[in-house]
Amino acid sequence: MTAATDTSPSPTRRSGGRPSGAELLAAAVGAVPGGAPRPGQQQMADAIARSISTREHLLVQAGTGTGKSLAYLAPALTVDGPVVVSTATLALQSQLVDHDLPRLAEAVRPVLGRRPTFAVLKGRHHYLCLARLDASTEEEPADALFDEPRAGQPKWLGAAGRLGKQMDRVREWAEQTGTGDRDELDSGVDDQLWRTVSMPARECVGAARCPFGDECFAEASRVRAREADIVVTNHSLLAVDMLAGRHIVPPHKLLIVDEAHELADRVSSAAQAELVPELIDRAARRARPLLKPETAEAMVAAGDALAVALAEAPAGRITAGLPGPLHEACTLLDSATRLALDGIGDIKADDPDPVRKQQAKAVLDELSKTAQRLLAEDEHDVAWVEKPEGAGGGRRALVVAPLSVAGTLATHLYDERTVVATSATLTLGGRFDTVARALGLEAPAATPPSPAAAAAAAAADRPGRRSPAGADGPARPADDGPGTDGAASGAGWQSLDVGSPFEYARQGILYVAAHLPRPSVSGLPAAAGEELVSLVSALGGRTLGLFSSRRAATQAAELLRARTDLPILLQGEESLPLLVRRFREDRASCLFGVLSLWQGVDVPGDACQLVVIDRLPFPRPDEPLAAARAAAVDATGGSGFASVSVPIAAIRLAQGVGRLIRSTTDRGVVAVLDSRLETARGYGPFLRRSLPPFWYTTRPEVARGALDRLRQT
Repeated sequence: MTAATDTSPSPTRRSGGRPSGAELLAAAVGAVPGGAPRPGQQQMADAIARSISTREHLLVQAGTGTGKSLAYLAPALTVDGPVVVSTATLALQSQLVDHDLPRLAEAVRPVLGRRPTFAVLKGRHHYLCLARLDASTEEEPADALFDEPRAGQPKWLGAAGRLGKQMDRVREWAEQTGTGDRDELDSGVDDQLWRTVSMPARECVGAARCPFGDECFAEASRVRAREADIVVTNHSLLAVDMLAGRHIVPPHKLLIVDEAHELADRVSSAAQAELVPELIDRAARRARPLLKPETAEAMVAAGDALAVALAEAPAGRITAGLPGPLHEACTLLDSATRLALDGIGDIKADDPDPVRKQQAKAVLDELSKTAQRLLAEDEHDVAWVEKPEGAGGGRRALVVAPLSVAGTLATHLYDERTVVATSATLTLGGRFDTVARALGLEAPAATPPSPAAAAAAAAADRPGRRSPAGADGPARPADDGPGTDGAASGAGWQSLDVGSPFEYARQGILYVAAHLPRPSVSGLPAAAGEELVSLVSALGGRTLGLFSSRRAATQAAELLRARTDLPILLQGEESLPLLVRRFREDRASCLFGVLSLWQGVDVPGDACQLVVIDRLPFPRPDEPLAAARAAAVDATGGSGFASVSVPIAAIRLAQGVGRLIRSTTDRGVVAVLDSRLETARGYGPFLRRSLPPFWYTTRPEVARGALDRLRQT
């Protein structure tokens, strides 16, 4: 973490006060080689400065190339106390910490009069736990062999030697590291091994009771965060902080949520719980020394009952209450965990092994609460069974998650702080309404609605704020003024679309293959495959293929390998970073993959000049949460498809299309092989309005001609 230095006042500071966000932004931009003011960046920084002053929350859509990181970091330095920046991806977190913040800190020092400080805050399990490391033995890595294996990884005894070597390396690293952050381990360690040397928050006994409390890396990270000007964290930890009463992230007046379109899903994940037979068995083994034999056996019996029930239950959402065997297994688990918790008792000040006892209690308590939550069958929750496809072994789980988190966000996200939420995809169909509701920015009804009505209100695309003009028009606030629905959050809210510096209509073409049949079968239809071959051949590679299923991606790769001599890279055949690097370096290559590629690939330049999307990315009918939310809207007389599935597809599609133009010199074509984007009169126009304003065509010869010209240049 950087240290504050040079506290003498700067001659450029305005008399009688600190510099403005505009002054800090100008200094930051001026320090970048070739840096120049960007209108959208300045508009965004000015809007954030106003929000800080008025304490109104702000939604800002800022397209790729806007420079939004500096646009929010510069005004953030005008706020007293720490400012928290939350991101969804490790890539953006690393970009902020390794590049943007060090450069900003140095650039604004003459203006601010000191070098601002920053810190990274992660969950406890990201840090080495010295208590667990001290308690580990040569046999403990082998114990991980009984943990649930990763997909495709067998439980074989040779792994014990591999884990033992990794443990030796961790011990050596522990003597050298100053932060204990797992990311410092250059080549990394297996998740199996890391679980034996890290401590989840729920299992931590606390610094006061831990014999290594004074040396705790996780506690040190929290101290650095409390003392920093800017704290960078992630959506998952932010979600846990909200659900745990907001005592993890240091108190702050300004929260900036980057990649805000991801936040609701991360909160849903944090509020999700599951029962897995292997985890119950592991909990029973770890707690056995603290329990009576009959209590430990009751735990094992509950795990066995769950394993049998899951083997018999079909995969998918549970709509008519827990089936008998699953209900019985949860009842047995609830009873066994209560007995176990009573048997362990409280942790006393003179307890000889408080760490191990706290670990056992935390896991048992979580299992107990999850079993009780499933047995309650609350109408606000959704439960489902997860099973591997096919007849082989694999992970089986009983999962429960909230139907909606909009109420949670309305209650916990906005209280006592100003929130700025930003992303390149906050407007859907040209409006902020849908994302705003998902983030809890809606007024509570005078009379609480039914759960089904609440879910419908959280998802339905009913009229509300209008979005500002698109990227080709002037950026402006939402035209019906500030939000008045801030009663749930203590303040109103504004929205702003600053557009993008890219000239999408000149830099790219959106081609929809309207002549293709409506996709109906799974995988890659034959006609879509022929269209794919013709487009890729016209360009000669340089293609990022984004597919709706692994089967479709595999079929596309096999087809191109058979029909062309181009290098075809397929997600899953090698590590994703290696595939992306090869795709970037080999101009003739194509990279095909599934949903994780829709957001995680940034390849500016002529290495990627064609993005192909095989079909509109609607959620699958067997996605439990999306199906449950759609059903709740249907129950109120609305359209679950229009209110839930279409907005999900709009965000995914916008993210995928956004892979094409990453700089002002990029050129290329986005080809959508799903004719519904043109022919579906209901949702087609909505989806197209959610995309950048590319030059639009449905004529295949136009797309192929453009690709051929790109190949020749």
